[in-house]
Amino acid sequence: MRQWLEELEQRQGLATLTRRARRLVIVSFIVLLALMVYRGLLIQDDAGFNWRPIVAFVLPLVLFLPSVIGQRPRGHAWLAFVSLLYFMQGVMVATLPGQHFRGLLEAGVALALFTGCMGYARFRSRLLRERADS
Repeated sequence: MRQWLEELEQRQGLATLTRRARRLVIVSFIVLLALMVYRGLLIQDDAGFNWRPIVAFVLPLVLFLPSVIGQRPRGHAWLAFVSLLYFMQGVMVATLPGQHFRGLLEAGVALALFTGCMGYARFRSRLLRERADS
């Protein structure tokens, strides 16, 4: 795997791979955030509107917003680990009756966020190290 990544970096260039990974992170982050808001809205009861479910689903993602905006590789690496929690949650939701599509969508978006974050953390840190060495 390591050899394949190094060959990919040589063929495509670190700057290109960093841009692509960043694009994937931003798109999947926004889609996962929207899915979590929707999920929080689905949990509402007849007594009235309640912010707590929405905050519980969205807060872990929002905490990483400064790292995503600031383009920090270490923050992206930590966000990748948090995205695995959303992946597991999506897989569990997919097992519920009538929730198969929504659960698989959540798991797929979380997996895309994980992949994008790990790629961005690797490529961006190598790009920064390469620029510091020159």
